[in-house]
Amino acid sequence: MLKPSTFSQLHRTMSSSTASTHLKHTSKTKEYATDFINFLNSSPTPYHAVSLIRSRLLQSGFIELSERDNWAGQVLKGQKYFTTRNGSSMIAFTVGGNWSVGNGIAMIGAHTDSPTLRIKPVSKRTTEGYIQIGVETYGGGIWHSWFDSDLSLAGRIMVKDHKQEKFVAKLINVNKPILKIPTLAIHLDREVNTKFEFNKESQLLPIAGLTNAVATAAEEPESSSSSSSSGGCCDGPKLTAEEFHSVKTIIERHNEQLLDLVAKEAGVSAADIEDFELILYDNNPSTIGGLNDEFIFSGRLDNLTSCYLSSEALIQSSTDESLAGESGIRLISLFDHEEIGSSSAQGADSNFLPNILERLTCLNADESDIHIPLPSHLLQSSAKSFFLSSDVAHGVHPNYSNKYESNHKPNLGEGPVIKINANQRYMTNSPGITLLKQISQEMKVPLQLFVVANNSPCGSTIGPILASKTGVRTLDLGNPVLSMHSIRETGAVKDIEFGVLLFKGFLEKFSTLESKIVVDGVC
Repeated sequence: MLKPSTFSQLHRTMSSSTASTHLKHTSKTKEYATDFINFLNSSPTPYHAVSLIRSRLLQSGFIELSERDNWAGQVLKGQKYFTTRNGSSMIAFTVGGNWSVGNGIAMIGAHTDSPTLRIKPVSKRTTEGYIQIGVETYGGGIWHSWFDSDLSLAGRIMVKDHKQEKFVAKLINVNKPILKIPTLAIHLDREVNTKFEFNKESQLLPIAGLTNAVATAAEEPESSSSSSSSGGCCDGPKLTAEEFHSVKTIIERHNEQLLDLVAKEAGVSAADIEDFELILYDNNPSTIGGLNDEFIFSGRLDNLTSCYLSSEALIQSSTDESLAGESGIRLISLFDHEEIGSSSAQGADSNFLPNILERLTCLNADESDIHIPLPSHLLQSSAKSFFLSSDVAHGVHPNYSNKYESNHKPNLGEGPVIKINANQRYMTNSPGITLLKQISQEMKVPLQLFVVANNSPCGSTIGPILASKTGVRTLDLGNPVLSMHSIRETGAVKDIEFGVLLFKGFLEKFSTLESKIVVDGVC
């Protein structure tokens, strides 16, 4: 296990000997890193990430709840639960055996999505003998990093189930390189090494195959006009009910070979696919690298890192013994759509978390059942609660160190980063730092501080959104990474262990520490 830290300040006050002690890999360090790599490779999309965490929670004794149901009588003290929304967002929680209405809730929040390319609703294209797939940019990606990468497809498809007479969702992962966005040869672009510019609509198109490789007749090149009649709305033959489609069929809108590949992965017929949400991802697997196996090379570290850390910490902190003496609720919330602003039914700016908090503040302390809540119960709980907004942080880049504030340069492998911004792009303040410092001291986890330079723009997180929506005290933090928003990011092996330990300590110790950090009403 890790030796006790000797740091007395949060940011870079460790001696070189202490720092090297922190960076040593234990068997537990490698175990966390290996498990995290497996998690990344099994989670090419938000749907897969939520599905995998769902499986892990079920295996750990958590009970699944549906928002469609009345939770009266279903949520009991000393038990573990979770619910999902849209298959891409999730809230999981445990209820302390000593829970009482109005008590505090220890919360950790993260997001499941990452900048990526997604297949357009009409994606069928052919150009110069190549089969191409129309894609749409999602989020603020470093799009030049997608060129010349081996790309695959994964996502969710809606399928007609003839036996149940329902439409059901299925997850698919092609998991082989089928797409490529090739760069232009340097002979045809002599300025590529000094100025690489491209049109995201017409030059960020992946190729998927050659038309002359198709065994059947080659597809006709896409033209500007529709394949249907270009006449008025009343032109052409009238269609029967069976022939009419309100929207072009999936087979009309997408390449037939692509659909066959997707259908094969799902074990269905292409004709039964009603629609899909397919996402491109780097098919090269996530891996551990570096001279001393100190790095993690992977896509989607932003922000599957926090999803893994928080879910693992919740599972580890949810023993019967630990919950028996707990007076609060321990909760993680994983939201979709952070990369595009969080304004969706399943984003952090939705009613997902507020609704769940309202349900939980109805739990009766005497009968372990649900009763009619008073408005003050939710307000009491909110005032006593705390939210850790966890999103990856900017580790210092050795080739661009002048881009960082001189006294705030977080290093990979030296612990989670507390993110601070005077303009409230991050929610951290001194009481929050005081709380986290007590936990980190006890868990022997080093912490770092980050402030963006005054001449640089500052990103934001789900922290400000949820702080303003709920009134819950909030702190922003995250593991440091390089190449944030690239198709391939870099993190540190050691920080995975640090993150799990810190979050586990927060969930287990918050109820005890909360009342000891007094702010309002005291001089």
